[in-house]
Amino acid sequence: MLDKDKLEYFREQLLKERANLLQEASKTLSEGVLLENSNIPDYADIASLESDRLFLLRLRERERKLIRKIDQTLERIENGTFGICENCGKQIGEERLKARPVTTLCISCKTKQERQERE
Repeated sequence: MLDKDKLEYFREQLLKERANLLQEASKTLSEGVLLENSNIPDYADIASLESDRLFLLRLRERERKLIRKIDQTLERIENGTFGICENCGKQIGEERLKARPVTTLCISCKTKQERQERE
C-alpha cells in the first residue's frame, strides 16, 4: 500500500496534467473559432487547414478521454483503491504507477490482456 506522501505526489501530478490538458483544450476552442472566420481562397490551403483541424480534434478527443481517466484515478486515490489491480486485486508496482498513473491493471494482468487482444 502506498503511504500518504506517495498518494499526495500522484494526486498532484494528476491534477497538473489535468490542468494542462484543459488549458490546451481551451486554446483549441479559441483558435478553432479564429480559423473558421478566416477567408482562404485556395482549395489546397482549405483542404490542408481542414486536415489539420481534424487531426487536432482527434487529438483533443484522446485528451478528453485521458481527463476522464484522470478524474477516475483521483476518485480511486480518495476512496483508497488507487494502485490496486482491478483484475487480480494485487498491488500495482510503484514504477508502473509513475509511468502510467491512470493504470488500473498490474503489469502481469495488462500483459495478459494485450496477449488476448492479439489472438
